[in-house]
Amino acid sequence: MTTRLAVLGGGTGGTVLANKLAAKLDTEIDAGDVEVTLINETATHVYKPVWLYVAFGRADPSEARRPLDDLLDRRIRLRTGRITDVDPSAKRLQFDDGDTLEYDYLTVATGARLVPDRIPGLAEGAHDFYSADGAERLRDALADFDGGRVVLTVAGMPHMCPAAPVEFTLMVEDWLRDRGVDATVGYTAPTERTHKLPPVADWADDRFEARGVESHTEFAVDHVDTDDRTLHAEDGRTVDYDLLVSIPPHAGVDLVADAGLGDDGWVETDPRTLAAVHAEDVYAIGDTTDIERPMAGSVAHYQAGTVADRLAASVRGHTPTATYDGKVLCFLEAGMDEATFVSFDYDSMPVLREESRLVHWAKGAYNEAYWLTARGLI
Repeated sequence: MTTRLAVLGGGTGGTVLANKLAAKLDTEIDAGDVEVTLINETATHVYKPVWLYVAFGRADPSEARRPLDDLLDRRIRLRTGRITDVDPSAKRLQFDDGDTLEYDYLTVATGARLVPDRIPGLAEGAHDFYSADGAERLRDALADFDGGRVVLTVAGMPHMCPAAPVEFTLMVEDWLRDRGVDATVGYTAPTERTHKLPPVADWADDRFEARGVESHTEFAVDHVDTDDRTLHAEDGRTVDYDLLVSIPPHAGVDLVADAGLGDDGWVETDPRTLAAVHAEDVYAIGDTTDIERPMAGSVAHYQAGTVADRLAASVRGHTPTATYDGKVLCFLEAGMDEATFVSFDYDSMPVLREESRLVHWAKGAYNEAYWLTARGLI
């Protein structure tokens, strides 16, 4: 009897997992004993960190996309289409065209989605670099910006790439100063400090102060007044802007809540085994989990390795023992030509290295080599 492994979502976590399963279970797949199916709404894989560089004219949106067929092991079955229902009891997925897919083990890697409309005026008044269209519009706005006040606001938590708000702020300050634009830069965050992680906040605070960036913490955005170009906080504070850039609020997918896997679209997940708490033989990885880990590609990558090991053990009739140690590794741009990186896990505090051009080049090199990661090769 063939064991059917389904992976829902073709982002970093889902694509890496599918390829790792193909490598670990190659003998079983070739013998017809195991089937691996990756389901994604489209046939395209998107590497979202590229959008930050699109905003500054340093990358083209095409650099962020590859056909999933080019990234997946030839033995993986790719199904494109929108899933409208997950039935964990029947172990069945329902497509919007009426087709169904049954599975023995399911991994949910549906990620997060942007919901800027949750804050009045934000979609109309703010740019963002969390989508291709948003990054291109921001690129054009920055090119036309001839002076004034640029404000980056973190309008919701949690959000993809927790380092990105600090990165953009330091990059745009550097970018404008290098061009001789008479501008000031502001930053708002809903957290007690400029970043949720104290070591990152310490690092950011020093650099914001040195560059004249005005920061406003515990600033929970209530609404944006697009006529007056004013950002309003829930506590009544206001910040004026000439160009507003936001990290939009995020949400999980409705499918998760509808399936009883977790509230608000986030799968309730065991932080070590990555098993879904409310369903048998279901795992969750990446941004779709409710685990207190950053929404970062490295997290999805490491979690994919853990789940691949656990699934391979189950397929072979063994007790799964692999666990996720909470490992995170993230690059942080310190401007347009220097960067640092931070690493930590469940048992260690974040550590930042001194920023340098070498690390900046390393981040650029990784962005180019990312497609090897997606293929499960690194």
